This record gives sequence, structure tokens and C-alpha cells, in this order.
Amino acid sequence: MYFFIPIILGFLLNGCMQTNYPFSETQITFSPYNHSLDNNDNFSPDNMWLVYDTRTNNGGIRTGKTIEKVNISTKEIVTIYSAPGASETGPGTGAVSYHPIENKIIFIHGLLNHSRDKPYEKWRRFGMLVDEDNPTHPIVTDARDVLFPFTSGALRGGTHRHEFSGDGQWIGFTYNDAVMADKGKKYNLRTIGVTKMNHPVYISGENDRGNFSGAGTSALVVRVTSEPGPGSDEISHAADDSWVGKYGYKKPDGTMQLSRAFLGTVLSTGRKNVKELFIVDIPADLTNPGPFGPLSGTKDIMPMPPKGTLQRRLTFTASSPFPGCSGIVRSNPGGTTIAYLAKDKNGIDQVFLMSPLGDNPRQLTSFDNPVQSGVRWHPDGTHVCFLWNNSIVITNVKDKSWKKITSPTQPKPSALVWSHDGRTIAYNRNIPDEKSGKAFTQIFVIFINDNYLP
Repeated sequence: MYFFIPIILGFLLNGCMQTNYPFSETQITFSPYNHSLDNNDNFSPDNMWLVYDTRTNNGGIRTGKTIEKVNISTKEIVTIYSAPGASETGPGTGAVSYHPIENKIIFIHGLLNHSRDKPYEKWRRFGMLVDEDNPTHPIVTDARDVLFPFTSGALRGGTHRHEFSGDGQWIGFTYNDAVMADKGKKYNLRTIGVTKMNHPVYISGENDRGNFSGAGTSALVVRVTSEPGPGSDEISHAADDSWVGKYGYKKPDGTMQLSRAFLGTVLSTGRKNVKELFIVDIPADLTNPGPFGPLSGTKDIMPMPPKGTLQRRLTFTASSPFPGCSGIVRSNPGGTTIAYLAKDKNGIDQVFLMSPLGDNPRQLTSFDNPVQSGVRWHPDGTHVCFLWNNSIVITNVKDKSWKKITSPTQPKPSALVWSHDGRTIAYNRNIPDEKSGKAFTQIFVIFINDNYLP
């Protein structure tokens, strides 16, 4: 307990040192368990609630039992969903996001047939949707079929970090495949998929291996390989993804294109793994097989992207003195700009901006020590917030002006998210509990005055 006293005092002292900053942060959760925002879309459509998961320190999502929400004004907490039969092996819940328009949430849910031999895993999970007006009837979004012959429109494993598109009609996610997991680590490669809602897929003979129907049609949209060619655009891992724009980006012919930006791991000519910024265009119809193989995969290959997907590399840092990109990549609402982290000429992580059409990257920040988190965009599309020097910073992407809105603190903030109206930033801190001395993830908010934006 005494070990944590300096930490607690340091936090309290830093929390009081707000005289040079126009806003005071407010802690809105206090109970001795985790309240994880997990870098998701946590604000309700009316901006009054934040949804979060309650993963444990030891088991993580595997032992997460509930999905809850907290009112940012009254601090009232409501349990939206409780996992049935929760134990040390699963099912597991976490990484929850709100629908952008409706009072619905989506989150990771592990298989109900979890056991000691087959506990919650990356390839044993799916997207669960809960309508707050009908919470006792949760909906499985992505169908699952792990028995050959596999079903087109279903997947064969685990979806993760689900994110609604701007109109709420699509869900994007990262993915690991159960069939490939049985073949070993070399073949169990993370990639990216999507679900088109209101196009249900029915699985006959739902069984104890975890096969079930889903409310949408799903497909993998990024192709990965265990052996990318050195110096090629082939990738072995795809993640850190998000939608480009609320409704896509504008192509040169004026049409809007649905797409997701992500970081793909390429192999440099020197045979080093390097993360680069990619984008994948997604067709409106997910049911037509593409040139690489069947949508449902085979016993030996992953499900393959549908016809009309176009995977493009946007950055080429692999041969630079400081290769690689990082952070969850994020697009502005208009879909004209993608933000990500990369090292500058001095090897310091900075925020960079890139057009989805491809262009020379624009360096937004020029700090003398690293940016510590990926960015979140203000809904006006001209401001971003991120963590630097243990402080939350807001930057104007047009003129690069910036302001700190919090003093440097320990523990530092994490998992920043901006409300739909741009008036609130929420985030996590790990705070020691006074009774047990154990640190738990709590939620804080700052209410922003638009006149203060740089």
C-alpha cells in the first residue's frame, strides 16, 4: 500500500495544477474494477453516455463479464450486458463501441461453448450487437462456420475491435482464423474484414463447435501471406484499422468509395518487418468471389477477398533511416485525410497526414520528444487530439498550431475519444484503489469550449 502513496499524491498534486490550463478534468468512474474505453467509439449518439468493458487485470477480455455505460454528467452506471456462464475460460466480452446514430452497441463476445481445453481465444469470438431498447435479445453480427464445406458470407474464427461505419450499415474489424490456427502460428495471420448488416447468413446444423448464423454478410477484405516477397507490397499482418471518412472518400471521378485504412506489415529488401500505411477499397457487394480464391476459403487457405476489393500501399518508409508507421490510423470525417504516427528525420514519433488517394505525407507535429498516442479527430475535421509529454494536446491540422489542455500527469491518459459534438474528450487513467492499493482503469472527461480550439 505504501508503494502507491507517492503515485496517488503525485496524481492529486498534478490534478490540482490546472491553473495554467482552461479546463479541469473530471473523474466519472470510481469502483475498484476496470472501465476500459480501449480506443473505440465510446460516446452514445446523444453524447451523454460512455460505454466501456470491465476486463480484468489478470485475464483481460477473456474474463470480462459485463458491458456497462456511465453518464458523463450524473456519473450513473448502467449494466447493458452480462456474459452468461462467465468463468476463467470465457466466454469473454470487451472492446465495445456505440452505433453512430442508434442506441446500439457492438463488442467482442467469446464462444459460449468455452472450456478448459478451448478457452476464449483470438479465433474463438464474434461480434455481439445489443439494442438498448431490447437488451435481452442480443444479436450475433458475423456468422461462423468452421466445418468443411465452409459457408460463403460466414467467417471461420474470431472478429475483434468492431467499428460501425458512419451510416451504421457496415461493421469493420480485425480477424484471426480458427481453421488456420489449427495449422500453426505461421498460418494464423491477423487480417481485416467487414460485415454488411441486414444481409443475414444462415448456418445449418449449428453445433457445439461454435457454428452459428449471423445478422450480416461478412468477408475478409485484406489479403495476407506468411511469406511476403522482400521489397514487395505483400503483407503478413494487417491491423490498427478504421473507416476512411463517415461515408468513404471521394475518388477522382467524384464517386464516394467505402474503404478502411490500416497498417500492413511488409518485408523490406533487408528482410526486416516494417509497418506501412495501406488502404483497401471495399465493394458494395460482398458475394462475388475475387481472383485469389473462394470467399469462404478452403482447408488450406484463408477466406479470400471479394471481387472489387483494391488494396493499396500509401507509405514507403521501409528504406528510410527510421522505417515504419504506428498508432491506430484515423481518417477525418470528410475522408480527405488519414492520420498516423511515423518517425521524423530525427527518429522521433510525430503525427503525419496522408490523402487516401496517395501523395507525399505531410508532417503535422515537430516535437522534441515522441507523440505518445494515435490521434482522434474533432468532428469539424480540422482538429485532432493526442497524447504528448503525458498531456492531452489539441492541434489544428491546417496551420499546425497546438495547445495543451492538461498538465503532464502520472499515470498518463490513454484511449482518447472525442464526442460527436466535439465538446467532450474522454479517456482512461490507471488509478490505485485506496483500499486495496491495486490500480484500476478509470474514466475521465474534459469539457471543451470551442473558443479555445487552436
